[in-house]
Amino acid sequence: MYGDLTVSLRFKPISGKVDQAAGIIFRIQDRNDYYIIRANVLESNVNLYKYAGARRSGIKDGGATVAVGQWQELRLEVSGDRLRGFLNGQLIVEATDSTYKAGRVGLWTKADSVTCFDDVVVTPATR
Repeated sequence: MYGDLTVSLRFKPISGKVDQAAGIIFRIQDRNDYYIIRANVLESNVNLYKYAGARRSGIKDGGATVAVGQWQELRLEVSGDRLRGFLNGQLIVEATDSTYKAGRVGLWTKADSVTCFDDVVVTPATR
């Protein structure tokens, strides 16, 4: 179980007509309750979402060019209720939410996204 942490990874969106996305799910409680940070090629954004009772709600949207067919870095920093998302080292989205305090971490794609992941590093915060 992770509370405060940093997750970084490299991803390469390959294809998808409905969606071309890569994401990190974090503070996972169960299959219906968690946070996600998602980078989307087709929508040109990096967004933070919360799933509660299997229902998605937006926390914060961040506009960003997400390139298809290229390796990029997605990084998430979580400290207390502060959520920060970076694309290629640039802060894109930042918000606060205190619904989930700790949980598991995973990788995410959606619909017909074909996405490669590499160099996944999860670093728990030390106090």
